Amino acid sequence: MTIDFQLVLAKSPNPYVLLDRNFCIEWANDAYLAATMRELEDIVGRNMFDAFPSEGEPRRQLTKSLERVLETGEADEIAHIRYDIPSSNGGFDVHTWSATHTPILDEEERVTHILQHTVRITDLDEVEGPRNVAGVARRAEAVEQRYQGAARQLDRFKAMLEQAPGFVAVLAGRNHKFVMANAAYRQLIGERKLDGRPVAEALPEVEAQGFIDILDRVRETGQPYFGQKERVLLQEKNSDRLEPRFLEFIFQPIHGEDGFRGILVQGHDVTEEVAAEEQQTILINELNHRVKNTLAVVQGIAQQTFRDMSQVQERKAFTDRLNALATAHNHLTARNWETADMESVVRQGLEAIAPDDPSRITIEGPSVLLPPQMAVSLAMVIHELGTNAIKYGALSAPDGSVDISWSTDSQGNDTRLTFEWTEWGGPAATPPNRSGFGTRLIGRGLGTPGGNASLDFRPEGLHYQLDTIL
Repeated sequence: MTIDFQLVLAKSPNPYVLLDRNFCIEWANDAYLAATMRELEDIVGRNMFDAFPSEGEPRRQLTKSLERVLETGEADEIAHIRYDIPSSNGGFDVHTWSATHTPILDEEERVTHILQHTVRITDLDEVEGPRNVAGVARRAEAVEQRYQGAARQLDRFKAMLEQAPGFVAVLAGRNHKFVMANAAYRQLIGERKLDGRPVAEALPEVEAQGFIDILDRVRETGQPYFGQKERVLLQEKNSDRLEPRFLEFIFQPIHGEDGFRGILVQGHDVTEEVAAEEQQTILINELNHRVKNTLAVVQGIAQQTFRDMSQVQERKAFTDRLNALATAHNHLTARNWETADMESVVRQGLEAIAPDDPSRITIEGPSVLLPPQMAVSLAMVIHELGTNAIKYGALSAPDGSVDISWSTDSQGNDTRLTFEWTEWGGPAATPPNRSGFGTRLIGRGLGTPGGNASLDFRPEGLHYQLDTIL
């Protein structure tokens, strides 16, 4: 048996009226026409607020309820609303109503219509008597006041999100329909219409990029997704052209007491930051290329200058120092000349001079990030200490070893770094007969204000310590 549900609603003793998305009346049953004292032809095709004019709080209350249905795709109720109806004598009849607004959805779960079911509370006295109707009305009014208080808090929260500098959107349902999107989000996607539309419909370009699958996974697993400077192609405003943007964002699942409710999208557009980083990388690489060229020229000059066979050792020492400097530059270039990891600087400084048995050198210390100038200076110090250890110190003996360690100590607003190089099992350390470039470089430490370095020539081997403020 096929049931004509429009006929069922038409015969219902309860008032029903059907509105489109613009709140225009498309249909009403006899009970609604009787309650509002209107004829169907007088109101069909007219906006609800033209057919039944109202101003102030009643109009705001009804408008907000209808808009919530469009935004959320879920039913909304008004427990108590005073909404006066124009009378036949040109005045207004005072009435109090309770209303339920139910969304009618299409196959894509988009709101196409709103079915309003109203109950005129002022009619209850005909059935229940004045005492009972007064109690019902008071309870309905109290419920509505609490609801309106919560709604005002929600409106304030939405106003704050609307003005947030980062983009924010809330998605609901299996199709990830837009419940809300703030100004920053709307600007990001070219001011396209979003309310109540699924992401795949509102932003079709993101589906091919796999973001609908990611949203599905967040919904199914309840686990957030973090996008780190992620490249997203978005359609430009008033154009079919796709523009690459780089976004930092999170898809955060929203859970309620009744289970999964939606997904919060929140993030920032970092396209300009990424472009600046790329430009900085290009400039740094160009600088590093030119520095390497300069070092190669200096190396060539050195080879021409130290042509005397008696100067082979001097030439090698000079060339090795240039290589140590180049290695430090390479490490800093890889980190955009911002900071350098101390352990990496030490290990790279030892690579060219380390003994065949790496167990003879121990390296220990906490994670420390060095400013560029300190990193270059430390690389040169490590090179000089390592070269001396191989030639004259612990690493020149079969059983010799070197312990390298560092520590940090907070001193007020400053952090003090202490670095130690300790040699064991080699020849007794003795002061050099003269102070050459290497000795002066080591004695200079990292060349920072408030820093100091010391060499201790011990019988068991050389001990070197430097202290500086980071």
